[in-house]
Amino acid sequence: MTDHTRDEAVAESDDTRADSDGKRRSGKGWKLFLRDVLLIFLAALLISFLIKTFLIRSFYIPSSSMEQTLHIDDRIIVNQLTPDLMPLEHGDVVVFRDPGGWLSPTVQEPANWFVGAVDAVLSFVGLTAPDSNDHLIKRIIGLPGDHVVCCNDFGQLVVNDVPLDEPYITIPNGSTKATRDDFDVTVPEGSLWVMGDNRYNSADSSFHKNDPSGGFVPIDNVVGRALLISWPIDRWAWLDNYPLTFAGVDKDEVDK
Repeated sequence: MTDHTRDEAVAESDDTRADSDGKRRSGKGWKLFLRDVLLIFLAALLISFLIKTFLIRSFYIPSSSMEQTLHIDDRIIVNQLTPDLMPLEHGDVVVFRDPGGWLSPTVQEPANWFVGAVDAVLSFVGLTAPDSNDHLIKRIIGLPGDHVVCCNDFGQLVVNDVPLDEPYITIPNGSTKATRDDFDVTVPEGSLWVMGDNRYNSADSSFHKNDPSGGFVPIDNVVGRALLISWPIDRWAWLDNYPLTFAGVDKDEVDK
């Protein structure tokens, strides 16, 4: 073999080695890329799970008891820092676990395995709430110690001797009372008096006033305060607690 031939052989060998090194680097690059994508995905799942567990989560509305504020199948975002880290206030719309006998037993229909798997993942990160039917949503009318009465001569609810002008309620045409059932209650410590905005179609505290619980909801049952309607897009809105409606009803203000 001549020197020229050896030079060509060496050059050919170098090119082969370069191609091999390039393929190895390319293969390693794709593996690193896939690893990074997987780590980002897992981190996103973990962050979403932590947000759902400690900060916010999503629920859907299964009934008409809060119309016209909330419609059936609306999706809402709930702040889970309330009531543990942020105080409850009059007018707050809250999600809570059944205090006992408020919900009728429901039969779960078997779901397609794929739909069930997707729902399980979305539930894990807080984007769906398959347990929405196990919770209720109402507006806080009475806090611990409040005296709540229905109704005065004008058909208004009265809290701590302050009549409420409630722009958010829905009542049937021709009705003059803020709610169908009369009551006169004082909210015990650690409990709430809650009512639906669709007053004549809401199994709320007034509806359950003759239950063993007296219609009161333990604060410990509260999952969180509903902040906004997130879906559908044309219904997007912050949920107001109407501070003007409840101005002057706080016990510390009344006792002054």
